[in-house]
Amino acid sequence: MRRRTLLAGLTSVAGAAALGAPRVLSARALPLGRLEQVLLLPPTDGTPIGLTRLTQELDAAQTIFDLGRYSDVAARLPGLLSAAYATREAAHGDGAGATDVLLSKAYSLASRLMVRLGNDQLAWTTADRAVHTAYAGDDVLAQASARRVWAIVLRRAGYSATAQQVIIDTATALQPELVRGVPYLAAYGSLLSTAAYTAAVDGDRQTARTLIGEAIDTATRIDGTRQARTSFNPMAVDLYRISMARVLGDFGTAIEAAKRINPADIPKPESRARYWSDVARAFHQWGKPEECFRALLAAEHASPDEVRYRKPIQQITASLLHQPAAGVMPGLQAFAKRTGATDVPNRQI
Repeated sequence: MRRRTLLAGLTSVAGAAALGAPRVLSARALPLGRLEQVLLLPPTDGTPIGLTRLTQELDAAQTIFDLGRYSDVAARLPGLLSAAYATREAAHGDGAGATDVLLSKAYSLASRLMVRLGNDQLAWTTADRAVHTAYAGDDVLAQASARRVWAIVLRRAGYSATAQQVIIDTATALQPELVRGVPYLAAYGSLLSTAAYTAAVDGDRQTARTLIGEAIDTATRIDGTRQARTSFNPMAVDLYRISMARVLGDFGTAIEAAKRINPADIPKPESRARYWSDVARAFHQWGKPEECFRALLAAEHASPDEVRYRKPIQQITASLLHQPAAGVMPGLQAFAKRTGATDVPNRQI
């Protein structure tokens, strides 16, 4: 009952806020080639492969993303999307709905990849398609996942109030399904965590604190079931708490939150790289360049693509090159060359 009241109240708050002006970020130079074409124009040259094989291919692409190998995901997605479209065209009855769900998941993955690469225009396109195909497939979890991705893209484009509205509405609609078990609780907790971070980006400390508390409760509830593993757990919430403290300007708090996590316990290299990236960004904004650089090296160790294609990381590295302490950071110049940061303008982020 408390959760219902909380979400209902936040719905009215989000709805009262005005829309922000959109912003567009330029993409960094990972050659996308065929992937751009497939994302902009639905493919017509695929071959149907059946639901089982399509599920396997999607799981493989997701695993590669979790390893932090963004360039490899970009190389696999054109074939995956082409096959998904062809399989959808050849499907009938229940098979068509199931294929729509898989297609939605593929578009959600593509959108997450575009966010990592800083290509907000393609992230917008793919998130929109993820939502439409999820509803065509009539799957509650796929819809929740796609709408969460859509909200992330909206927030990045400057529509934070609308993003929050999408998340809260989705979480509210999902509440009756929570009795169905861990997958639904995990989706709900992920929505709450994203809502908390969105509130933090807007500087709304109270809402951010309330929502992350709800996410912690949900993660604890899942942890107590001892059922199947899920990517949403107490550690996932702890990672959000680092990001939230950083965007609120509480850099010391962000680092203290990071110290409570053993990065070796973070199972996915992509998540471990994001952990170190957040630590680096907190140290950078806190004015601690040497600690920042050490964190960047740790992020690179977890996932080279995390520092090679993430625009904020390249901007931080470019800034470090101009720090008075640059001369006492061995390997900085080589790191900057490896990541392409020598070509990035030196700007504060």
